[in-house]
Amino acid sequence: MIATEVAVNEQATKQVNATANMWPELRVDDWQDTQATLHMWFQVVGKVRMAHAPLINHWWQIPFYVTPRGLGTSSIPYGNGVFDMEFDVVNHRLQVRSSAGGERSVALEPQSVAQFHARTMEALAELGIEAPIRPVPTEVDPAVPFAEDHHHASYDAASVTAFWRQLLQADRVITRFRSEFLGKVSPVHFFWGAMDLACTRFSGRTAPTHPGGAPNCADWVMEEGYSHELSSCGFWPGGGEEGAFYSYAYPEPEGYRDVLIDVEGAYYSAEFRQFLLPYEAVRTAEDPDAALLQFLRATYQAAADLGDWDSGLLVDPQRLEKYARPGR
Repeated sequence: MIATEVAVNEQATKQVNATANMWPELRVDDWQDTQATLHMWFQVVGKVRMAHAPLINHWWQIPFYVTPRGLGTSSIPYGNGVFDMEFDVVNHRLQVRSSAGGERSVALEPQSVAQFHARTMEALAELGIEAPIRPVPTEVDPAVPFAEDHHHASYDAASVTAFWRQLLQADRVITRFRSEFLGKVSPVHFFWGAMDLACTRFSGRTAPTHPGGAPNCADWVMEEGYSHELSSCGFWPGGGEEGAFYSYAYPEPEGYRDVLIDVEGAYYSAEFRQFLLPYEAVRTAEDPDAALLQFLRATYQAAADLGDWDSGLLVDPQRLEKYARPGR
């Protein structure tokens, strides 16, 4: 039994290593049922983190982070110790680990949201971790309580792994873009409410009160998230045949939507009120990294120029390259 599991793990590792540097193809239409189910599973785990982590401005205490195995919470305070939760999409398990030494796992396989919720709560209870969450999803409509959601029950392992590999590439390039800013800037993190990878820069000035309006989400949640003037970018599994990179400003300065972004495939979406660059346009570009960086830099510059941001907040990318050389 152990030998079989080792062989399976080795094969999974080989498959991941063989494709680690590729921009995978994953059509949104081909995994919608799995995506909808995974979104609800993310919300279950995200709400556990939210129940225990102290508030950080703009809700920075609640997202997940891209890991070498999938998506994880990082350490969550609990009593005098910590625990973490990770969606391991190489072995397809939700791993729950405690600083007290205990560990439990929940299989990632076809199962309803109700089953996943019950199994996750059971795993936490076995580790002595209480999880007083509000067991209803946010930012979706309708919002079916987790324990009553027997409809979403799909899990295509290959699609989930491909999505993670999309996130790996996005995280890698956006992290490089993040390094070019001296001001207040968020980590590159994955918000489970809207299911998007994001990184946000701030001008340092307060912003007008956000109007709210997200489904099944109190307006004050958005008010906290958008309390200060910002330029945000990221990736989400929508907005294109294979997902899309996005960039927007809040508040949006006059003339922003009319700026020409000279990147093949990029456009301003009036529906979403942001610039979009279809993932497939990046994936098929001669140099995907360069194309994405050009989009991120150009859309930020549009927000900064029209919003009169301090030009001294930017770092010369060539200076960063100099200090990133091996041997330094």
